Amino acid sequence: MSKFLGSYEELKEKVSQIQIAGEWKELPNGQKQFRAKNGAILNWWETKGTLLFQGEKAKTSQFEERLTPLLETDDYFQSSQKTNSQNNKIFVVYGHDENSRTQLDAMLRRWGLDPLILDELPSKVLTIIEKLEEYTADIGFGVVLATPDDEGYPKGREDEKIFRARQNVVLELGMLLTKLGRSKVAILLKDQEKIERPSDIQGLIYIPFKSDLRKEAGPLLAKEMAEQGYSIDVKDL
Repeated sequence: MSKFLGSYEELKEKVSQIQIAGEWKELPNGQKQFRAKNGAILNWWETKGTLLFQGEKAKTSQFEERLTPLLETDDYFQSSQKTNSQNNKIFVVYGHDENSRTQLDAMLRRWGLDPLILDELPSKVLTIIEKLEEYTADIGFGVVLATPDDEGYPKGREDEKIFRARQNVVLELGMLLTKLGRSKVAILLKDQEKIERPSDIQGLIYIPFKSDLRKEAGPLLAKEMAEQGYSIDVKDL
């Protein structure tokens, strides 16, 4: 994934030089988007400078090949293509909801990512915490699937019973936040009106869904991951 750390006006000037017809749009969270008439899309996040090309592969590649040489002449351009397969590793935490887990796993693989799930990895005679520490060493992003698997309530106040994610999910969430930071961990929250959020920490990325994880949570998750440098083709959403 590449970055352009110049101004919005400078980026628009670069795009105008390759003479591809289209229009710019300003979207929330500092996102600027150029939609070419041939279907290619360029996304740029002003706060971090992240550049993301989307759309039909052939047209997008042509767009990128014409624009990149112009950007490379500028000191504001940084190329950091993620070609190493380890950069596609995503750590996945989940509870007892097998259907939601299956949907998430299939969606991440369709995006060309490699989801790692703790209980499917070799233990190497490690404790759970040691295993988590080892397998998150080269992870760039974590997805926590928080589903209403358990019930809880304050002592003596059973009338306040509420669904909760399992304790292992909360533990692994905490470790991922420590390892990766808040911006690189997304929490997919199923039935958010019925479940207690697993943390009171401010600034966490919560993405709600009810049943169809791909349609309800997929686009928002893809957006968060794109801001962290992951290239996800819009047609795979």
